[in-house]
Amino acid sequence: MDIDFIRSQFPSFQEPSLQGQAFFENAGGSYTCKPVIDRLFRYYHQRKVQPYAPYEASRLAGAEMDEARIRLSAIMNIGVDELSFGPSTTQNTYVLAQAFGQILKAGDAVIVTNQDHEANTGPWRRLADRGIEIREWQVDADTGHLDTAGLKNLLDDKVKLVCFPHVSNLVGEINPVAEICAMVRAAGAYSCVDGVSFAPHGLPDIGSLGADIYLFSAYKTYGPHQGIMYVRGALADVLPNQGHYFNAASRVKKFTPAGPDHAQIAACAGLADYVDLVHDHHFAPNPDAAARGRAVFELQSAQEAKVLAPLLEYLRARNDIRLIGPSGVKGRVPTVAIQGRKTGEELAQDLIKHNIMAGGGDFYAVRLLEGLGIDPAKGVLRLSFVHYTSQGEVKQLIKALDQTL
Repeated sequence: MDIDFIRSQFPSFQEPSLQGQAFFENAGGSYTCKPVIDRLFRYYHQRKVQPYAPYEASRLAGAEMDEARIRLSAIMNIGVDELSFGPSTTQNTYVLAQAFGQILKAGDAVIVTNQDHEANTGPWRRLADRGIEIREWQVDADTGHLDTAGLKNLLDDKVKLVCFPHVSNLVGEINPVAEICAMVRAAGAYSCVDGVSFAPHGLPDIGSLGADIYLFSAYKTYGPHQGIMYVRGALADVLPNQGHYFNAASRVKKFTPAGPDHAQIAACAGLADYVDLVHDHHFAPNPDAAARGRAVFELQSAQEAKVLAPLLEYLRARNDIRLIGPSGVKGRVPTVAIQGRKTGEELAQDLIKHNIMAGGGDFYAVRLLEGLGIDPAKGVLRLSFVHYTSQGEVKQLIKALDQTL
């Protein structure tokens, strides 16, 4: 990967106020790429009108919103009418839970995990108020690993839905989504995958995963603050409409009760611009959008593994911290949580002195911390990065950790 080219696509790296500071809180929200910023700027200057009317500014506004859906769905290998936008992944999950609550019956079961961010577990757990049985697929208390054998023991003919993360926002381990979704489908249930902590490391080929629902956040994949949601067409047709009654026939509108943010949806086309820019800089042209997406994903993954390796090697050598999740680069993303003698917030505060931007706390994964025997009030230090993080920044981080820990 041409790291200089990559960083040139992110204005934050040229921003004077951020010079010298290394950003390691990408799991909370990434820097925004220039194509997204340019589209958002253009929309507010030229097209900030009600879209889909016949006059030119409105026509262009609607066309750019459609472009975002068309191009992103092509990259992720899904149907255009299977992709919806919403104000956030948390809100999208809540709306889906309301829809499922209307078709599930007392005695039906939903499986959730304690590895999840609360956004993909809390709304489903509240279905217990309607008589739905909630079963918890629990992590290993030492490692945070989700064993598929544990899921197998929970599946039976009462289970109608299984909700789990592609990657935990603290453990960092990549769960075998395709295998899990196949197990769930064989049991006659639907699968809902929280991809918020995975998608920043490469837009997924959702079509190959077999998930019925896949959700992630554009503001963590270099874009605006929007939730992006895939719902398999056959499932979307079964679920009750949650929007205006006259939009019930539209798969892309029935799970968006509130009016969408037109400008931010249009700006999401900039994510597709970025994928294509990265692809065309590194590879020969390819007319297949999904193939371009996979190539960029593999490029990003290789870069992240290279940059992550020395950090994990450093942390493994210390005997005064607890490293959460896999200790090697295989099967994980560069979201690294550690428990030290100080609280997570104290460690993050100490790192500021060394120009390291990181986060400390529970990160809305309170159930996971409890499952790992960690006091949520003390939390962990989270060090998270993506493909634009340089080897020099990781060296800066290791030096800072050495002085801080």
